[in-house]
Amino acid sequence: MILTVTPNPSLDRTYEVPSLDRGEVVRATGDRMDPGGKGVNVSRAVAAAGVRTVAVLPLGGAPGALVAQLLDEQGIEVAPVPVAGQTRSNIAVAEPDGTLTKINAAGPELTQAEQELLLSTVGERSAGADWIACCGSLPRGLKPSWYAELVARAHAAGARIALDTSGPALLAALAERPDVVKPNAEELAEAVGRPLTTVGDAVEAAEELRESGARAVLASLGADGQLLVDASGAHFASAPVDVVRSNVGAGDSSLAGFLIAGGAGPRALASAVAHGAAAVQLPGSVMPSPADLAPDAVTVTAEVPLDRVLLDRVLLDRVPTEPAA
Repeated sequence: MILTVTPNPSLDRTYEVPSLDRGEVVRATGDRMDPGGKGVNVSRAVAAAGVRTVAVLPLGGAPGALVAQLLDEQGIEVAPVPVAGQTRSNIAVAEPDGTLTKINAAGPELTQAEQELLLSTVGERSAGADWIACCGSLPRGLKPSWYAELVARAHAAGARIALDTSGPALLAALAERPDVVKPNAEELAEAVGRPLTTVGDAVEAAEELRESGARAVLASLGADGQLLVDASGAHFASAPVDVVRSNVGAGDSSLAGFLIAGGAGPRALASAVAHGAAAVQLPGSVMPSPADLAPDAVTVTAEVPLDRVLLDRVLLDRVPTEPAA
């Protein structure tokens, strides 16, 4: 069983459009509504693979009730934490060339009592969990140290933690030695405070996160592939993608694939890449099922191409100063 924690969930509406023209009436060619948030997406991908998952998340108002209903319809066990504020609603606009424009709301501000209830609910529901995946930005009211507190409590209870967040929340949690952290390229560059232009740069940055406390780093490098850096060294994996329809939730699908396959080693890395490659070829934030995967197309190697220039180089002026929602 994989338990997910999403401190700032959302109700996501995705529109597919021929092109996005400011100031014009744009007619969508497709649309869908999904429960959102990084941990929620991990649960959705885990459930699509036929593995049990429990989603812990604060929910409030009509949007929160709809998120719970949509998750229940997908066979996901929901452990809701009632909050006074309304769950946020987000909008994503996907264009045919793969360009994605997202409008993310801030979400409710959690009170001190709601924050503690969220932590205690994780503790109560984590019995028997193989992994606890803590994912996404922190809502208003939660200090950057909140994830560090969660990691410390989970480790004290004997649970393994996968952490997918960024900025101060990621840096604060490293001291508690999460079992795996999953930054994308921009989040990795932000964490070390310098540009990443090659795969070798990404490996060095991942090693710095390990020196700061992370036991393993699973880094998404976009179209270039993914890196796994742990105590055994570094592995690099990639897979061909014919058409990118939407990258919403692709990183979350990758983390799900990694955890489903055990959460360690080259086999888990291959599963992560297979899930991520399948996800970007699906509309909106649809999570891949086993039928969507092409595991034989994934290549994994310990001979990491250190000098390979990243297709989408991450420069410091492109790194966000605040964690992405």
